[in-house]
Amino acid sequence: MDKVLAAVLLMALVTYLPRVLPLVIFKNKIRSRFLTAFLSYVPYAVLGAMIFPDILTSTGHLASAAAGLVIASVMAYFERGLLQVAVCAIIAVYVCELILVRMV
Repeated sequence: MDKVLAAVLLMALVTYLPRVLPLVIFKNKIRSRFLTAFLSYVPYAVLGAMIFPDILTSTGHLASAAAGLVIASVMAYFERGLLQVAVCAIIAVYVCELILVRMV
């Protein structure tokens, strides 16, 4: 029981510290335009780095995954809504999978 309590407390500390440290360190508003711009893009970069490898391995064929990625990228470039981008990418992958399965 003591090990479980110690593990829970350690996990709480490890989770809490990264959230509270920025509040303690950066009490004033960040004035650097470069740092502000950099920090505003970090969530998108991290999300992209986490999702991109899974996009290419999420389907039965690399070609259908690439087709979905291209469709989603083009629609996102033209600033379509998230739901519209996701649905069109899913449809593209589905159609490509149907074509590829019939070819094999």
